[in-house]
Amino acid sequence: MVEIGVAEGASAIGLREVMAPHGTLWLIDPFHLSRHRRVNAMMRAAHRAVESCQNGNVIWTDKFSFEAVKDWNGQIDFLFLDGDHSHEGIQRDWDDWHRFVAPGGVVVFHDARVFPGGWTQPDWGPVRLVDDLFRASGPLPWEIIQEVDSTVVVIKKRKT
Repeated sequence: MVEIGVAEGASAIGLREVMAPHGTLWLIDPFHLSRHRRVNAMMRAAHRAVESCQNGNVIWTDKFSFEAVKDWNGQIDFLFLDGDHSHEGIQRDWDDWHRFVAPGGVVVFHDARVFPGGWTQPDWGPVRLVDDLFRASGPLPWEIIQEVDSTVVVIKKRKT
């Protein structure tokens, strides 16, 4: 499992709680929004939250996703894209990482859907990307399988 964009760790702790006991959760976030690395409250909160659960293994990667992908060579069963929400940023994450998702694996996009009473807008990067890739195009090896609030889940179809 790979999560790009950890922030305070809320989704990471949820993933760790439900992941396979022998699995590995890679958490990729540069935690660059703090002026002083040693007192980075967001990073410290994320580490504390994720470490409160002992299920599976966790590997922290304190890099931007476009840097971390340079060293990546394994398959991914679950990829959560919640990093840079600009159109260019989410497009880059998709382009860099989706090739590593195994057949039958899923990609979850955060803030990728406009919904009643919600906060997302049609011009947001993740909304535009999901619309362009999965709603406006023809048959692909990917299919939307679930949408809840702003979250969209796609699966990489297995070859038949």
